[in-house]
Amino acid sequence: MNNDKFMTGTEKDAFAGCLLGTAVGDSLGLPYEGLSPERARKLFPDTSKHHFLFGRGMVSDDTEHACFTAQAIIRSNGDVSEFQKQLARSLRWWLTALPAGIGFATLRSILKLWLGIRPSKSGVFSAGNGPSMRSPILGVAFGHDHEKLKVFVKASTEITHSDPKAYYAAMAVAVASMDFARADDRWREDFQKTLNDQMPEPDAREFHDLINSARISAQKDEPVTQFAEEIGSGNGISGYSYHTVPCVLQVWFKHKDDFQTGLQEIIEAGGDTDTAGAIYGGIVGARAGIHSIPKAWLDNIIEWPRTTGWIERLGCALADALDEHPSSATSPRYFVPGILLRNFLFLLFVLAHGFRRLAPPYNASGRSGP
Repeated sequence: MNNDKFMTGTEKDAFAGCLLGTAVGDSLGLPYEGLSPERARKLFPDTSKHHFLFGRGMVSDDTEHACFTAQAIIRSNGDVSEFQKQLARSLRWWLTALPAGIGFATLRSILKLWLGIRPSKSGVFSAGNGPSMRSPILGVAFGHDHEKLKVFVKASTEITHSDPKAYYAAMAVAVASMDFARADDRWREDFQKTLNDQMPEPDAREFHDLINSARISAQKDEPVTQFAEEIGSGNGISGYSYHTVPCVLQVWFKHKDDFQTGLQEIIEAGGDTDTAGAIYGGIVGARAGIHSIPKAWLDNIIEWPRTTGWIERLGCALADALDEHPSSATSPRYFVPGILLRNFLFLLFVLAHGFRRLAPPYNASGRSGP
């Protein structure tokens, strides 16, 4: 699994930055999930702080899936079939720990895996965001080899989602995680050209049109809420990948290196905020590195046993696995039995947020909003 050269420190920083950026976007966006933009402003007007648990944050399945993907790359040693097998194995055992908020498509797919259906056939026909939240780290890992990138994104996607739209969206996220920043203003066009080269199929035409619309909207400096409404997702960014990913890319086109500004804009748009935030955080964290992420946002994530320190070590281990000596790289360990306790506490906090949403302040109509 060798690259053409040893990785530099900056290149290694991209792996940890991608995973930690995912975690920060996920944790900051989580309390806003399912809220309309208006309701989000009323409940949590300050998007610069964590609101999940007394000024602290926790991560959801978005970060967990990104970490499972990184672990599967390490364990597969470049073999895509082994990668798919390892990722499917992680998802199966993840379900046994009773995670809160699992998507319905992902749930059905994992149940099919437990019934013995092979990973290449376990996906259900859905265009949800599961594959897209696993894709930023794939873009960092395989962006140097476009053909390999396509194979790995497809392998990751089909475990849970069989709708081609889910693959197209995931591919766009992976391509965005590659390095497209240039001194001039043509990097957006370069991104879209690469995306067109990666997905020339006529079936992807609708998605290419959406990305082109996102690029034009960004050049006009339109707020993402306006763009979301234009593409049919006006009451918060929905969990449909043809809504989420174009909106994330619209913000990325405007703030390619500005982690904080872009993430806050995504969260303020409401809807599937944890996933949209996780995807944006993974893309920009990969490009700009760990130091682009506000330190307070990292410090205020309270996770155990998979701490932010463990996530950073996982990113470094993945960099080593893709460097000159892949056989010596291993995924860092953590206290696996602790996941059950962690998930139980997480569920209690999620339920507390659910009850909190029944209380005022309400929208102007008197409803609490979605």
